[in-house]
Amino acid sequence: MGTIKIAIVDDHKLVSKALENMISFNPNFEVIMNCFNGQDFLDELRAKKTYPDVVLMDINMPIKNGIETTAEISKEFPNLKVIALTMEDNESTIIKMLKAGAKGYLLKDMSPDILFDAINIVHKKGIFYTDLLTQSLLKIKTEEKFMNSLNDTLKDRELEFIKLACSELTYREIADQMFLSPRTIDGYRDSVFIKLNVKTRVGIVLFAIKHNLY
Repeated sequence: MGTIKIAIVDDHKLVSKALENMISFNPNFEVIMNCFNGQDFLDELRAKKTYPDVVLMDINMPIKNGIETTAEISKEFPNLKVIALTMEDNESTIIKMLKAGAKGYLLKDMSPDILFDAINIVHKKGIFYTDLLTQSLLKIKTEEKFMNSLNDTLKDRELEFIKLACSELTYREIADQMFLSPRTIDGYRDSVFIKLNVKTRVGIVLFAIKHNLY
């Protein structure tokens, strides 16, 4: 098996160079592209005949940010796997990046071992969950049976809540949309957390994306 080809897209030159140096220590990886914003990356990608396998994508960049760039990649180059790299652990940002098509989400202060694991797992399995992205989703066994039983236990209003939770609405706005009180929405949220075996709203979104619930 050949090396895994990596692209780095980050407007902070010191960060991108440090990432490239870190990756260069692993003989299984090869950095073939290093771009400083999303538009430059897309332009270079469209001109290339050799594509990266995994893209390490910063989120906050000038000209075209990581969310916009990832959304375009998902449509135009669906085989490219994007891992978001950022200083933010903001729930709203994570949700936007995942919905754009990112297959993983790492904070920039991660260790080299975590980065290497993420690249390998995304390349082989298609998606990488850290604790931040609800590790419990990986623990679901006999998935088909689980989903069948879940479909029987989820109420229509809970499914409606799940779909709205995948939007940018706040919980209070979801309550207004569903014509319910915030306390009732808190009850739906807690019930859905238990039924989906997740702990955060990001976990709901990941589950919904994975199982086409929205």
